[in-house]
Amino acid sequence: MSSATNGTGSLAASTINRDQNDNPLLKTWTTPFGLPPFSEIEPRHFAPAFEAAMHAHAEDVRTIAENPEAPTFANTIAAMDRSFLPLERVADVFFNQVSTCATPDLQAIERDIAPALAAHSSTIFLNSKLYERIKALYDARAELDLTPEEARVLDRYNTWFIRAGAALGSKERERVAQIDRRLAELATQFNQNVLADEQSWHLPLMSDEDLAGLPPMARANARRAAKDLGLAGDNAHAITLGRSSVEGFLTFSDRRDLREAAFRAWIDRGAGGGATDNSETLAEIVRLRTEIARLKGYPSFADYVLADTMAKSPEAVRGLLDRVWPAAKKRAMEERDALAERARSEGGNFAIQPWDWRYYAERERKVRYDLDEGELRAYLKLDNVIAAAFDTAGRLFGLKFTELPDAPRFHPDVRVFEVTDKDGLHVAIFMADYFARSGKRSGAWMTDLRASHKLDGEPVRPIIVNVMNFSRGSDDEPTLISMDDARTLFHEFGHGLHGMLSDVTYPSVAGTKVARDFVELPSQLYEHWFGEPEVLGRFALHYQTGEPMPQSLIDKLKAAQQFNQGFATVEYTACALLDLEMHALEEQGLFQPAEFERDALDRIGMPGEIVMRHRLPHFTHITGGYAAGYYSYLWSEVMDADAFAAFKETGDIYNPDVAARLKSAIYAAGNSQDPHQAYIDFRGRPPEIDGLLEKRGLVNTESVG
Repeated sequence: MSSATNGTGSLAASTINRDQNDNPLLKTWTTPFGLPPFSEIEPRHFAPAFEAAMHAHAEDVRTIAENPEAPTFANTIAAMDRSFLPLERVADVFFNQVSTCATPDLQAIERDIAPALAAHSSTIFLNSKLYERIKALYDARAELDLTPEEARVLDRYNTWFIRAGAALGSKERERVAQIDRRLAELATQFNQNVLADEQSWHLPLMSDEDLAGLPPMARANARRAAKDLGLAGDNAHAITLGRSSVEGFLTFSDRRDLREAAFRAWIDRGAGGGATDNSETLAEIVRLRTEIARLKGYPSFADYVLADTMAKSPEAVRGLLDRVWPAAKKRAMEERDALAERARSEGGNFAIQPWDWRYYAERERKVRYDLDEGELRAYLKLDNVIAAAFDTAGRLFGLKFTELPDAPRFHPDVRVFEVTDKDGLHVAIFMADYFARSGKRSGAWMTDLRASHKLDGEPVRPIIVNVMNFSRGSDDEPTLISMDDARTLFHEFGHGLHGMLSDVTYPSVAGTKVARDFVELPSQLYEHWFGEPEVLGRFALHYQTGEPMPQSLIDKLKAAQQFNQGFATVEYTACALLDLEMHALEEQGLFQPAEFERDALDRIGMPGEIVMRHRLPHFTHITGGYAAGYYSYLWSEVMDADAFAAFKETGDIYNPDVAARLKSAIYAAGNSQDPHQAYIDFRGRPPEIDGLLEKRGLVNTESVG
């Protein structure tokens, strides 16, 4: 086993009180690869660690700002990048822990620490003396003989400080700091309310009648969920609000009444009244975001956010969404008519409702393409999909993944791998947390416990985490996942590769620290490989026989790949449109989320049979960095469809020359250059939207197939 430094070291002894000397978060980590010593870290360690790290960081920043020497890149910009590392080390561990293994103690700490961190950040980014040094360097940048990466980092710091409000007057800076603290409190409250609603609900299935329609794999998952919930009874099963659980139930259950109950619980998270209702919380968030945008000189929060993205403006985003929305809605209505006819042919004398859509779509797909989700799942064993993701990375980028069964981990479910290159050199540590459980927020994401950098010459390699929420199989059965789950795994692994392959000097531009509407390119692009017959033929193996997915089934899957894309596109695009419109508000009047959602959906003509993928009261993307940015998935999809075509055009989905350009321009480059230029460096030209419309089957809306 090779070794690696932890990249941040411990805090200086002078910043640590004697009673903190036993705090593992404040020590140098001597674990393999500098992994956090999870078994030693307790909730009581976080508050003093944050306090010490913020104090040390504030002192470092004060020294930089008050340095009597003239500003240089080294004593100001590089020094700033270095100053963040100890605090980031504590924060990365904490927020990973509270997202994956939340307890009341950790959530209480989060409620305290979120506004404290916001206040700390404001103190730094609103520091006028520090900004004067950065601005002096930026104004003289042409004479500084900087490397291209250094020039980009200087540009980013100048932009970050201006956007934070450093150039504002003292009164305005004070108000910005107040709003930042309050927004941090509100975002924490919003997210904890959603988690509480998700964790407090389940649907018990206690009889064979309750289980009608569920295939064996879905029953096994529901039986495991009941066991985890402590439900008694030999036939106890349960559906939870984990996406894999509830969507599987909505797809297969013959019980329309139970589908409705599960669906309503799913869409009403954060909107049920009482202590966990997010209506007032979201209303205040929107009002404060509007105010802070106006303070910073922008007409709306959307204008503020988008000014520093590839899109640049709300008008550009609307241009994309307005091109997609009509075609998607037209296709969805054709799909609805087909589902209504399917229901009637099976004796369903009712109009299609949102809790019917997935059920009848699955039945229609089976009739039309002789393809059903249960048949597919039999070939999608989780371990094999993981192996496919690793193999693809090996063939594209020369990576090898070796499991480390004894490495520290933050939960027993987590799997840890060392990643090495074709020469056997250490690249990264990859940690994967695949299963839903109590205390873990829903969804899927990538984060890091250490970003890569070369600040001190010697490369510091990253620790990357993928988190998902798959339903675990029963004790005597392997975990089988859906095709959507498999794509999710590849998607998050694409984010992971963006972090693992990062090869820059400065941590502030490492890995996924890129524009929000660029960050989804590496992840969405990676999804394409799992749909390729070459990959399916090698890794989609029947969980009982080990036989590969037959070509006939692969052909059916390919034929059906555009099926139900009207629904999927409407479900997503409605969220992007409402997110944009909500944050484009220019007035700070009384904002009522439920009324706004209803009126906005009416204006865009949202089909009544489809509900937004994320209703506003549980839309955690907009409290977690995607505010006025949910369009980013579609914006990146324009690029990912076009980017994968670069491989397909060569006739080799692993073409080494294309893969080398992809690695250097996209996966390894981080934010070391403008994202638009990065894409051109890879593709040789800007992206073209036609690939997205063709991929989703929205070019010709005459057919619903």
